[in-house]
Amino acid sequence: MSQQKVFVLGVGVSPFKKPSKTNDYPEMAQNAGQRALQDARIQFSEVQAAIVGYCYGEATSGQRAVYGLGVSGIPILNVNNNCSTGSTALFTAKKMVESGAYDCVLALGFEKMEPGNLSVKFTDRTHPADRHFTRMKSVYTGDVQPCTVSSTASSSSSASSSFPRTIPATPPGLNAFTADVCHLFNFAGRDHMDMYGTTVEQMAKVAYKNHKHSINNPYALVQAEFPYERILKSALQLGGPHTKLMSCPIADGAAAAILVSERYIQQHAAYIQHEYLVQLLSCQMVTDLPSTFESSSCISISGYDMNKTAAQKAYLESGVTPLDVDVIELHDCFAVNELFQYEALGLCEPGKSGQLIDSLQWKQNHAGAELGVIGDRWVVNPSGGLLSKGHPIGATGLAQCAELNWQLRGEAGRRQVDNAKVALQQNFGIGGAAVVSIYKKVKKQDILQTSVKSSL
Repeated sequence: MSQQKVFVLGVGVSPFKKPSKTNDYPEMAQNAGQRALQDARIQFSEVQAAIVGYCYGEATSGQRAVYGLGVSGIPILNVNNNCSTGSTALFTAKKMVESGAYDCVLALGFEKMEPGNLSVKFTDRTHPADRHFTRMKSVYTGDVQPCTVSSTASSSSSASSSFPRTIPATPPGLNAFTADVCHLFNFAGRDHMDMYGTTVEQMAKVAYKNHKHSINNPYALVQAEFPYERILKSALQLGGPHTKLMSCPIADGAAAAILVSERYIQQHAAYIQHEYLVQLLSCQMVTDLPSTFESSSCISISGYDMNKTAAQKAYLESGVTPLDVDVIELHDCFAVNELFQYEALGLCEPGKSGQLIDSLQWKQNHAGAELGVIGDRWVVNPSGGLLSKGHPIGATGLAQCAELNWQLRGEAGRRQVDNAKVALQQNFGIGGAAVVSIYKKVKKQDILQTSVKSSL
């Protein structure tokens, strides 16, 4: 059976909301799934398999979520990969279609979060991120020699040398797991400041950009532009450098994508209404590398190396380079992580992400809205990113997928990146897994003509 090209035929997102007892996953998942089916203009009966991602829920919650769309006996796989869960569903669905065994697969992600902390459900066994947090604590309590301070480090008052290399006490009302997650990215930010002279002000620019983008996204939890000074001076998160407005909120929500084969497009061409389709050129997953647990930098412990490796594999498979990319959705759980990903994705050299965000310019699109452009080339997180949309863990990766499909099809409204042809997605989770995907805009007629030629 020959390997099939894979296309995203339809996408859907249930608006992200503040965690509440009134939001339940079957309804959110059904909403997102129905939107994806309507976007693809197909019936659920055409779906041959479903991959469902979530982190907080009972076993087989994926079946309960899909049954709101239809009960047809199809294979349903439940996946959980922490914050990369949505993209893990996408990755698995792509492999199934690409193999030629399936022609139409639903990737669905949802999360019903609990208000407040990230919760830990099993306290009688080892936590899957224990090695990450143990290494982080060893680095920051002096058991491991800290990362070398670069000679290019800034002497600014914002430099990391003003932060003590100790682990702050967990404040009342915050559990140890949530504190460790915050510590890890705070410490990674401090390492970047020490090594490269990155500043808190540059992190604040990331948050300012993404929050400003959010005002045009009706699916975002937070749709508000915050003054730069307010972002910079909002409350520090566990000692900083991140402030509250540089940290993403949790949310309830769901998102979905319908993946189909080139064969499916040939057989259903008369019913496919989109003039342009989106090809998923590559979707690469990489888990932790030895450097995660051997490095003396929290940048590596927090996932930089696996994200970089996933990006390199995606570029190689797709034949795309960073210079070909027009629009990017990446995992900005904390503002500094967006800076890390500029480097991991090859948008700039290591240590140059602060300079890249300093190049930010606001340009007006054809809809009359302003979009932040970095490097005179890339629009990153036009959706508002996790910082604004919120982070319903199982849905995030597929919401990124939806945004990029709307962008490439020219259907993103006031968020639209004009003339976008190639898109890049990065989503990852501690524990850990990184998924990097590359999409390309393709004219439906060109797909059909290529298919005719190949059959002659």
